[in-house]
Amino acid sequence: MFGLKHYNYDTFTKDLLVNDALKSKFRRGPRPGDSAPDFEGRTLDGEWIRLKDYKGRKNVVLTFGSATCPFTAASIEGLNDLYHEYAGDDVEFPFVYVREAHPGERLGRRETFDDKKEAAQRFREEESLDVPIIVDDLNGKIHRKYGGLPNPTYIIDKSGRVAFRARWTRPNVIEDALDELLERQQERDTEHAIVHGGEDTSMPLTLAMFHAHRALGRGGRKAIADFRRELGVPGRIVHTASRVAEPIVLHPGRAIAGVLIAGGVIVGGLLLGHKMRQKRYAGLRDPYRYQMPRRRSNAEGDYAVGI
Repeated sequence: MFGLKHYNYDTFTKDLLVNDALKSKFRRGPRPGDSAPDFEGRTLDGEWIRLKDYKGRKNVVLTFGSATCPFTAASIEGLNDLYHEYAGDDVEFPFVYVREAHPGERLGRRETFDDKKEAAQRFREEESLDVPIIVDDLNGKIHRKYGGLPNPTYIIDKSGRVAFRARWTRPNVIEDALDELLERQQERDTEHAIVHGGEDTSMPLTLAMFHAHRALGRGGRKAIADFRRELGVPGRIVHTASRVAEPIVLHPGRAIAGVLIAGGVIVGGLLLGHKMRQKRYAGLRDPYRYQMPRRRSNAEGDYAVGI
């Protein structure tokens, strides 16, 4: 499906996921130990990035993604953390903006490069993504060189070869592989090393589930409908669960505050009600407490029971 004619698509289908994501086994992209395909592209800030410029100088963490990809949305926070911790003399973090994983009426197949650039800009702002974003061309020239999966990451070492690749971007796994690479380069005074087993093919479904509604919503109702229809019951469960869980994941402080506020309102209401009842029955016998009646004596010394 990666010919120029079929690279972009208007509708997500289950076959796209099964044939290109689950069955590909990275067969189209460079393998660990292979020379990474050279590329060049301009970032949203106007800077030209060329892979060959880093050879012999820096390691490159190359990530691909789009605004409508749930896996991309799930990885952004961790990717930002990696960028702020490792970017500098030894590591660069270019992000390549590719075709929409779940196109819809709001954000669909791009007809012009300016449209695609505008989508990437909006994505950066909404996700607060700090890494430099390269906008791939309409035919996915860079993307296709690296296999064309929705959200992979390649770690390219200083020799220009692939040290590690992940089918889906899992920041904690990328961090472990990067730590191992930097350690080996320092200890062995070498530029190249295959690290962390060379690749990670696991799919972070649980993490992506928490961000699916946000990513699909950027595509629009069509993107959501396609996702739910094509993936059947699992797709409907994932999307519904995401609508509920995503606000808590994105804003845990607000969620906790909401629980505390709601609890405070309930407790406050109970206390206020209790105080009002006390005031209402002030000077009277407590209506919630049973009291034994008092006895008083008459003149003859007999006792009468009060009612």
